Amino acid sequence: MSPPRADLPAPRWLVHLLRTDPAPVPWSRVLRAVVGFTAPIAIGYLAGEPAIGALVSAGVLPTVMGDGSGPYAYRAKRLGITVCAAVFGFALGLVTGTDPWLSHPTVVLVAAVSALVSTGGNNASFAALQLFVFVTLGTGQAEAGTDVAVAVACVVTGGLWGLLLALSGWTVHATSPERQAVAQVYIELAAMHSAQDEATSLAARQQLTTAMNTAYDRLLTARSWLSGRDATYRTLLNLLSATTPAVEASVAMVNAGERAPRDVIAHFTDLAAAVLADAPLPAPPRGGDGGRDDPADPADSTTAALYHALTKINTEEERSRRDRVPWLQKVRDWVESLASGPLTWIAAARLTLCVAIAELVRLTVPLDNPYWLTLTVGLVLKPDFGSVFGRAVLRGVGTVVGVGIGAAILGLGAHGHGPVLIALVAVLAAGLVIGKVRNYGILSAFVTPLIILQMDLTIGGDWGVVLARLTDTVAGCAIVLVFGYLLWPGSRRPRVGGRLADVADTVARYVEVSLGPDADRMERSRCRRQAYRGLADLRTAFQQLVVEPSPAGRQAAAWWPAIVALEQVTDAVTAAVVGLSHGADRPAASDVRLVTAALAELASAVRDQRDPVDVDLPDTEQLAGVADQLDTAFDAVRGPDFTRSKFTFRRRR
Repeated sequence: MSPPRADLPAPRWLVHLLRTDPAPVPWSRVLRAVVGFTAPIAIGYLAGEPAIGALVSAGVLPTVMGDGSGPYAYRAKRLGITVCAAVFGFALGLVTGTDPWLSHPTVVLVAAVSALVSTGGNNASFAALQLFVFVTLGTGQAEAGTDVAVAVACVVTGGLWGLLLALSGWTVHATSPERQAVAQVYIELAAMHSAQDEATSLAARQQLTTAMNTAYDRLLTARSWLSGRDATYRTLLNLLSATTPAVEASVAMVNAGERAPRDVIAHFTDLAAAVLADAPLPAPPRGGDGGRDDPADPADSTTAALYHALTKINTEEERSRRDRVPWLQKVRDWVESLASGPLTWIAAARLTLCVAIAELVRLTVPLDNPYWLTLTVGLVLKPDFGSVFGRAVLRGVGTVVGVGIGAAILGLGAHGHGPVLIALVAVLAAGLVIGKVRNYGILSAFVTPLIILQMDLTIGGDWGVVLARLTDTVAGCAIVLVFGYLLWPGSRRPRVGGRLADVADTVARYVEVSLGPDADRMERSRCRRQAYRGLADLRTAFQQLVVEPSPAGRQAAAWWPAIVALEQVTDAVTAAVVGLSHGADRPAASDVRLVTAALAELASAVRDQRDPVDVDLPDTEQLAGVADQLDTAFDAVRGPDFTRSKFTFRRRR
């Protein structure tokens, strides 16, 4: 079986590539970035040492790029590791940068290590990126003759200053991020029930999945850090766990095409307000006894299930605690992932090759401050940052715009006027943070002139700095596109199908645990979260690949109906689970096996790229919705060329 075929018109991939994420502007992070970047430069001007102030400002970059809205303890750990990696990389680049025969192998080696470390988790991935970025910047500063001790001290000071700003709200709003995450779940529930059409409802359900994942990630991370001792985190985690039946009932209601009563929607918004204000939870609306005595709401209806689930939302039911994973076990898991993960080694090899080519060009071609060439290659080819093609194009376009901004600043002579330069740095800092959450091209457009100004003040650059950045960026993007994309084996082949198969296996496990005879509530909840998290990751993979004009991008678009169909299968399973919890007959074990076998066959056929064998699907009332959605999923996988498909489905009678 070949993957589904679809032709994505050329303008479509460009639209996907340039589309911005409508995320809200993180004003608090914007303010911290503005203060973080401008304060050192302002102090440097006042002290008559603008170059020192610029280097301190450069040291703030890792904390601004790595900061987020997670728990403060998690952010402290993430940013602390990042600053240490940046300082170490900068010092290493300074020490080795004066000897080309030492600095170039060092940069290549660090690139390889950075790619391998990226598999150790989100924190390790970002720290590895900053290690590579700053070892490259360090070699550039060494070539300019910067004093090693002074430069390292400046970057350390900038890192500590940025860390202080990022964590400045800890003493006042210690649990605010966690409360916001839990409240967002109730906001998304209200939004999903308020949707007026199917497309809006589907988008709202996806937002609900993201909100649930975010809330669990933040709370479990915080409790892991605190060893489960903090009462506030424990209360919020218990509340989130108790909300799971309401989430399941809501998904079942939306899947059935029913609308929630207005008092239910209002109750979700009241719950969000109570969580944010740390106030007592509101009482559930009338009918919260399950609706079993209300003739308008029969006991087996989705409305009754939702009303009944609302009565379970409280903070009293203790959730089982997750044991902390020892750091030694984490290291073992990382080593095992390296040993069994060929994709990691492939990504590391591609990054190492392209960085080596960039360093060879840097060594043999006379360029002005050519470290930007290597830096561009590393930023574009970061293993876990999505489409190579998309990032190369956005990086190139963004840098051209950024160079234009930098040229205008230098042309107007703003670098010689402290107040004007500080104001411009503030604007660039704000744009950097907004671009970080909206679009990589916007990020590149603002970070480029910012670093140009920092380097201008540090090494006395001029118009040559601007032109060098443009030349180096274009050359770096060309290296990536030619050697890391066009000539790299498999880079243009579709990769969504394999992930689709993995998620189908995860959904099969959810069916087995939730509909089986010995269903455990906690295990069911865990499997449901894994299934929806896998679907969210699959959607992310699609969004990364669909921007490519290659067959990979076109076939990613062709897989989209199958992704949506698998989401609907999962929703139908959730609806069946809700029915079981409110008195519906449990399906026979043989029928559950038919569903899991169908999902397994779907996954196997996609993974092996072959025609699926004939399968039987249950024809029972309990699993009718699941069977219908499975039919749709197989039709979606079959693709538009129905004449090539040889498999059929037979309902068991």
